Amino acid sequence: MRVAVLPGDGIGPEVTHAAVALLERVRPDLDCVEALVGGAALAQGLPALPDATRELCDASDAILFGSVGLPEYDGKPLAQRPEYALFLLRRDYELYANLRPVRVFRGLEDASPLRSELVRGIDLIVVRELTGGIYYGRPKELRTVDGIEEAVDTMIYRAPEIERIARVAFDLARARRKRLTSVDKQNILETSRLWRRVVDEVAREYPDVALEHLLVDSAAMQLVSRPGEFDVILTENMFGDILSDEAAILTGSIGTLPSASLGLRSRGQGRQFGLYEPIGGTAPTLAGKNVANPTASILSAAMLLRHSLADPASAQRIEDAVGRTYADGLRTAELSSATGSKALSTREFAAAVVARL
Repeated sequence: MRVAVLPGDGIGPEVTHAAVALLERVRPDLDCVEALVGGAALAQGLPALPDATRELCDASDAILFGSVGLPEYDGKPLAQRPEYALFLLRRDYELYANLRPVRVFRGLEDASPLRSELVRGIDLIVVRELTGGIYYGRPKELRTVDGIEEAVDTMIYRAPEIERIARVAFDLARARRKRLTSVDKQNILETSRLWRRVVDEVAREYPDVALEHLLVDSAAMQLVSRPGEFDVILTENMFGDILSDEAAILTGSIGTLPSASLGLRSRGQGRQFGLYEPIGGTAPTLAGKNVANPTASILSAAMLLRHSLADPASAQRIEDAVGRTYADGLRTAELSSATGSKALSTREFAAAVVARL
């Protein structure tokens, strides 16, 4: 099986290479092939998603992604920015289901900005619709009307888009603690009224899953007042973008949060094509210093094993090793200051996880 490895920009190469080391340790049969993407490609006069990189992705079972985006490209048109590569990958491979698990590891409770008793044992997952909504709706433009500059973004959802992401969320909830929270803004938005109606219709097929609806403002408040009570959170693209980052900081470091973006392509035998990436961004000020936390990238590799390679046993090995590393008191820089422990480098932390496999 082949994995397309796209390290990207900033700290992307450092944390991605740490994850690849774990992948190759638990699955030495994998063919991990690296290619350019984002600013690394633009710097060589190539598009953000070069043809050779796209061809590699076409021939692979999954994509392990680093991060894209550099300040020198800010303000440029989207097609000339590193982030355009991620936009194209999500769109062209129809990666409509974004899964963002949020877990507080034992020993990291004091790193959270919330009281430790509120975050202890948090284990939730945000299911975000990724290819619809206001980010992709048309028209989307900046224009001048009657001499006045204005901008327009169109928010649109179709019932089948809502139904397919709802089924992903309900299936996950059924395999977990059987609780699903659907988030919308149905008191204001027509798209949310359709969203809620379709989710209710799908819920009839899952009588064993308890469904609740929350308005997005209430959900944002309750994520910080009762985070331990959430299991699976289902929401549309923009709300999911915001809420998943809010949920991420509950752990004390965005550097511990992985993600999976799954699409319609199937490789058979329970293997689903997907893109796997840490959600923390490029952090260009940390690039090349060997201090970034590789946990999110390592756990993204575990999600790749589980969803795209149908190898839950290897995924669990990696996840357990990460948990043991934190339980043993080992930390990278951004967590060591919060817990008073010694800071390990990126490579040292990755080696500690390997040692605990």
